[in-house]
Amino acid sequence: MKAVLVRELSPDLSGVELAEIGRPKGEVLVRVRAASLNYPDLLMTRGEYQFKPEPPFVSGLEMAGEVVEAPADSGFIPGDRVRGGAKTGAFADYVALPAASLRKIPDGLDFPTAAAMGAAYHTAYVALVEIGGLEAGQTVLVHGASGGVGLAACDLAKAMGAKVIAATHREDKVEALRTIARPDAAILNTGRFREDIATLTDGRLCDLVYDPVGGDVFDESTRCVTFGGKLLVIGFVAGRIPEIAVNIPLIKGFSVVGVRAGEYARRFPDRGARIADAVDALAAEGRIKPHVDRTLPLDRWREAFEAMQRGEIIGKLVLQPG
Repeated sequence: MKAVLVRELSPDLSGVELAEIGRPKGEVLVRVRAASLNYPDLLMTRGEYQFKPEPPFVSGLEMAGEVVEAPADSGFIPGDRVRGGAKTGAFADYVALPAASLRKIPDGLDFPTAAAMGAAYHTAYVALVEIGGLEAGQTVLVHGASGGVGLAACDLAKAMGAKVIAATHREDKVEALRTIARPDAAILNTGRFREDIATLTDGRLCDLVYDPVGGDVFDESTRCVTFGGKLLVIGFVAGRIPEIAVNIPLIKGFSVVGVRAGEYARRFPDRGARIADAVDALAAEGRIKPHVDRTLPLDRWREAFEAMQRGEIIGKLVLQPG
């Protein structure tokens, strides 16, 4: 089969290639119909993600496809439409996974949309609902709102009845965000954006700040959280891991909370299953829907990775094997 193989770690994708390798073996064999690109996929080609698989490995966190082979007690049969994944393996014609790593695709979702739903919406749900305690009517500031994780947070927060302020550092993406994310407001989060937030909220500021960016955005966000609110740390796409003097959350009365959605589900599997059920239910009801920026064939994987590297994508980019 064909697969995007990371033969060696490199800063410029020079250690990655589309290769012919043997079909994988495992509990449930799935023919991949669509696989969603995530920022950790790019980081892992460089050895810069917290999970560092030893090369060679097949890239790709998540996918959707059809079951080819499955044990009788797995809960799946050949032909089932499923989504799921692991930390590697999705960018290939076939993937083999434990039954626990797969879920049946809700009715009404095609393969690209299903592939785009998993990691992004799971992260958003854990952060906003499980940890953030999001309630209808609250105000949520979402940074990195044009990315897959950020756009999922906008979509989920709107579905839960929140007021959403979508933030991006790209001026050329503000209008697209207004159309795609349908937030209550869209802003640039460069420089001092606290006054914009104060104006939009009549001085009340934000109940939740969802931050996958870090760096200067985190620093300014500490000025945007209301008393009793939460600043949710999702990641550090900006590159700089920020620091905070603890007197700031003490005096301003807010919490800084780290969110590791995958680890949350591993430590609390019952909660993880409940979260997945909740996301599937929202999708089946049409209340949430991932935005797929574009789909590309698997042999154009480099184009996909480079588009992510340049920050061109709004939502998710999906690779489809031939």
